[in-house]
Amino acid sequence: MVIGINNVMPREASRLSVAPMMDWTDRHCRYLHRQLSSRALLYTEMVTAPALVRGGAVHLLDFSPEEHPVALQLGGSDPDELAEAARMGAEAGYDEINLNVGCPSDRVQSGTFGAVLMKEPALVAECCAAMIAATDVEVTVKCRIGVDDQDPEQVLPEFLARVAAAGVERFTIHARKAWLQGLSPKENRDIPPLDYALVQRMKGLFPALHLSVNGGISTLSEAKTFLDAGMDGVMLGRAAYHNPADILGPADRVVFGEETPDRTPEDAVRAMQPYIENHLARGGKLHQVTRHMLGLFTGRPGARAWRRVLSEGATRPGADYALVEEALFQVTGAPVAG
Repeated sequence: MVIGINNVMPREASRLSVAPMMDWTDRHCRYLHRQLSSRALLYTEMVTAPALVRGGAVHLLDFSPEEHPVALQLGGSDPDELAEAARMGAEAGYDEINLNVGCPSDRVQSGTFGAVLMKEPALVAECCAAMIAATDVEVTVKCRIGVDDQDPEQVLPEFLARVAAAGVERFTIHARKAWLQGLSPKENRDIPPLDYALVQRMKGLFPALHLSVNGGISTLSEAKTFLDAGMDGVMLGRAAYHNPADILGPADRVVFGEETPDRTPEDAVRAMQPYIENHLARGGKLHQVTRHMLGLFTGRPGARAWRRVLSEGATRPGADYALVEEALFQVTGAPVAG
């Protein structure tokens, strides 16, 4: 088991995690989130095993050491290919390798991975066994409660039992079905009803497994309620992205029991200065980082002006950290101390 530079084991960190989200949880987003919580487990966007193994897209594995504890989420359905991708992820330094068995997009279905794999637990078990054999880093699974016309009461425990028998001990369960036909990926995040009770019953059926609940959880207080009720972990997605300060800023104290001051949006902006300047010095663009910072001051006076200044200015040629100071002035009335 890998221990990141923050000396937090991924299993412990998964008491609170930020979901893998395509086009959102890239390395810049994760670095920002780490400035708000040193303890929460962060996930990459899904990286497909074929892209790594056949496409040679090893740049998709790049991350900053400060992101630890950080997990790599893989998509795929070929055991040998996933095993090789898992080995590559472990060599890159990830603390966990996660298999995506939850994404409902058409592109994912055409590759025979994601939520469609809920229909093939034997194949998922084979893939996980191959990944476990290929690396010492813990292999985990993120899944749905079922797909289409499946009965989650029957399908989910059978799925967990089959995949656990292959050696997986930690699962994150999105408490919704995925409808592979008729609903878009966005609709699949909102329309199928949530069944938290079913996920909680799985903890009773499988007490030895480490189970996290995901889906529709929008506040740190809600997350704490699930933990207090016996779930091992809670994963938040869009809420953590759009309102990171309220979710992650108090997390080390509220969820992990740290006796440290809550981290503020201003703290995060201050911590991002050297990162942004280094990114620009390497030829990067300001908006690649600041697009993830738009929600930092959600709910606070000046938040709209903060977003406007960054949204309008960050894509302009030559935009640099001075723009972030200008945006911060809209909120605090004073630039961040460099």
